[in-house]
Parts: sequence; C-alpha cells; structure tokens
Amino acid sequence: MYPSAIPPREVRIGDAAAFAGTTPRAIRHYHQIGLLPEPGRGGDGRRRYGYDDMIRLLWIRKMSEAGIGLDDMRAAFDEGRDVEDVLGRLEETLAAQEAEIKRRRAAVRRLRAAGSPLGLLSPLVTDRLGHLPPGALRPSDLDALLVTERIFGPLGAAIQASVFITLATHPALRAEADRLDAADAALDDTVDPLDPRVEELAAQHCAHHRALLQAIEAAGLDVAEEQLFETYDAQDSGEEGDEESSRMSAFEAVTKMPYGFSAARTRCMELTVRLLDEEPSAGS
Repeated sequence: MYPSAIPPREVRIGDAAAFAGTTPRAIRHYHQIGLLPEPGRGGDGRRRYGYDDMIRLLWIRKMSEAGIGLDDMRAAFDEGRDVEDVLGRLEETLAAQEAEIKRRRAAVRRLRAAGSPLGLLSPLVTDRLGHLPPGALRPSDLDALLVTERIFGPLGAAIQASVFITLATHPALRAEADRLDAADAALDDTVDPLDPRVEELAAQHCAHHRALLQAIEAAGLDVAEEQLFETYDAQDSGEEGDEESSRMSAFEAVTKMPYGFSAARTRCMELTVRLLDEEPSAGS
C-alpha cells in the first residue's frame, strides 16, 4: 500500500542511515559494539543493507527515543534475556531523571520568587528568609549561608539564617558586625598573634554573639529553630547537632574554608570559640 516507505532490496550505508533517521557514523558504531550485525558487501567492497538490517535499525531508533541504552538494546535483541529486566532498569532511570527535573524546576521557581541568588539555596533556607524585604540581605550574607550549607548542610544554614534575620532587623547589631568584620580584616600577617588587641577583639566577638542570641530569643526565632530540628527528627534525617553549634555554624565554616588566615586572625577565632564554650560554666 505504501511503496514509497519500503526501502530497496539492498542499499548502501548512507541510504540506510537516511531511511532510518540516523547517521553512517552511528551505524558503524552499532557494528563495532555488536548491536547490528555486519551486512554483506557488494562488488565494490561496500556494505549492503537488506530488509532485515533496516528493520533492526528502525527498532534501534525507536528504543533510543524511548531512552533505552545501547547495552540494554543488545539484551532486548537477545531472545534468551528477559526484556522485563531491561524495562525495569529503564523505568528506574526515567524515575530518577523525572525527580531531578522536578528538583531543578523547583529551584528555578524559588530563584524567580526570591529575585536573588537566595533562591539557589535549599528550600529550608529560602523559606526562612523569604519574608524579608528586598535588599535586607547583603551579598556577603548569602555568601556565608552558601558556605554554611556546603559544610553543615541545609539544616545548619537554615538555623544560621536567624543571625541574618536579626542583623537585617537590628541596625545597631549590623553596625557592630561590620565593625568587627573590619577589625578581623586588619589582623593581617603584620600583626603578632600575641598582640593584646587579638584577645580584646575575641572578647568583643563573644559579646556581640551574646547580644545576637538575646535578640534571636526576643524575636522568637529560637522557637522556629526548635521546630526545624523537630521536623528533621521526624523525617529521620540522621543529622545531629544542637542549636548553639548551629548558630555558630557560619563562623566555624569560615575556619573550614580551603584557604588560610593570618596567625593573628586564626588565634582570634580560636579565642572566640573558647570564650563561647566557657560561657555556660561561667554563668552557672
């Protein structure tokens, strides 16, 4: 009924490729991996493809469009193999691809909704900070959250978000944080680690951290943190930690970055952590 759709009895590789919707290079590869048997050759020494070869090429094209890999195609053509096994693996692969596509689309939606790189962070972080007005977060805030999420995971970054919510809503605390950052940057290689200014700065960091915690508790952000932990526990996330260490995660994350600091700045960080660890016993 459809003579135009029936290939000639034998054709060369170029005509076979054109009919099957593939390329001569692909056909040669099929021969190399044993997916398509080598056909006979004509008097000119060139391959000649018959009806059975064309049928095999058409099935290969259809299976390729369905997402079946070349190795699985060989198994499918092997009558001694269970095709259900091939289809089962294909279904698992497609399910994984579908989940990945959904994850990417969700990230794009978060990015568009946030209107900033905040949308590229985990949903836990985006949800916690999404209510802040545009411009409330600085690029450096997002950078710190990115580092925290990389080292401590989404939960650590979501807990750390309390600090940036507090800084965005308390100008005095933000100003003090800026001053401390500038003082940290001044601790370069020319500063002796035993310089008294290093201990003074560590004490100031500790006091600032204490003020941040008070503001976090006053705003009820610590309750939201507890809810995050409960949610993760309910999901059996397997992540461990306490609220105090999570709030400090950004500071600790900086020390874990793959680059070094001056000896003075490193000592300042170590002293700050030591002072914070001593606070509970000092107040008891």
